[in-house]
Amino acid sequence: MSGYPKKISSNASRLIVPALLVFILCMIIYPKDVFEASKTGVSAWWNIVFPALLPFFISSELLMSYGIVQFMGVLLEPVMRPLFNLPGAGSFVMAVGFSSGFPISASLTARLRKERLCTRYEGERLMCFTNNASPLFMLVAVGVGMFGNPRLGIIIALSHYAANLILGLLLRFYRKNDPEFTPRIERKDNMLRRALMEMRTVAEVNRLPFGKVLGDAITSSVNKLLLIGGFVIVFSVIIRIAILTGLMSLITQALDIITAPTGLSDTTVSALGKGFFEMTLGSKAAAEAVSPLTHKAAATSIILGWSGLSVLAQVAAMISETDLKMKLFVLCRIFHGCTAGLICTFMLNLRPVLTWLAKPASVLPASGPAFSWWLSLCLSTRLCLYTLAGWLAAALLVYLLHTFAVIRMRI
Repeated sequence: MSGYPKKISSNASRLIVPALLVFILCMIIYPKDVFEASKTGVSAWWNIVFPALLPFFISSELLMSYGIVQFMGVLLEPVMRPLFNLPGAGSFVMAVGFSSGFPISASLTARLRKERLCTRYEGERLMCFTNNASPLFMLVAVGVGMFGNPRLGIIIALSHYAANLILGLLLRFYRKNDPEFTPRIERKDNMLRRALMEMRTVAEVNRLPFGKVLGDAITSSVNKLLLIGGFVIVFSVIIRIAILTGLMSLITQALDIITAPTGLSDTTVSALGKGFFEMTLGSKAAAEAVSPLTHKAAATSIILGWSGLSVLAQVAAMISETDLKMKLFVLCRIFHGCTAGLICTFMLNLRPVLTWLAKPASVLPASGPAFSWWLSLCLSTRLCLYTLAGWLAAALLVYLLHTFAVIRMRI
């Protein structure tokens, strides 16, 4: 599939050019602050984003090059289609998206779209509910590093995933009458044999030495991570400039009006303002806010669900060569954030949960020398392997159940 060039409207260009000029002017006026913000962005990218996503990017490129995604897609079609109205190949994106972090599932969805493994509307639905914050980030960086309670990290992660699953189930009704969708003809041949044939076809088309495939996978993965790093650094600078110029204060005042019925404190609303741009800084500010724990945790859940303009820009860059649109994605991020905040608030008002949180817990290394770049990479690699193993086990289980059902029907 050839690329889909996306034109910038004249109205957007009229806004972009003045914004760029103001941004450059602010960089000249506040050089020291811009430099410090850039250092903060580089540190966040190198210590958190890069080691957390590298194993998933490389393994995903390798698996797609050898047709394993098509193999698993055939086996998991009976699960993905009834639940989410998506093709079986979407199960791979879902597995990686729920176990890695932004914006890898958008990158994988774009790859599926380019290879015509999903329709445009299927791709938009898929990337809307498979873009999650990294579980390592929620459990370790947020739960332990920011709140000092690993159990609270579990509550926030559960709220995050539950909200996205609800979103996925609801999205199955979006554009249900897809003109591009062609219903699969029920076939009575062996599902495993058909899956192996799909994988073999892809492998025959991409007849390259393993060293070449691995090199291309590493090159592509690092390039994407450099792109993500650029967005993280730029938005770190934008946040700093927004604070210095008073723009952040205006955003906070607007959010204060919207959140007035919730009774959130000024510091919590200020954290939401930072999270509007970038979720890491917003989550940290929410954890440090002078407010009840329930409000701080709910605000963090909202920020993680929204994901920030930085992630939205990363996703837009990942799908720029396809015909996938961003409008639904942005609306779903708002829904995800609000739903996750409500679920988190509900859970933290349950007496058994409060009792469980009050119990002393062994503290995991979250930051500093103990939580090194290498340790983060090892944990991420282990999680990637567990995800792939679970994904394979689920596909084989579906195949066994399908085979057993066919045998019963024949008997």
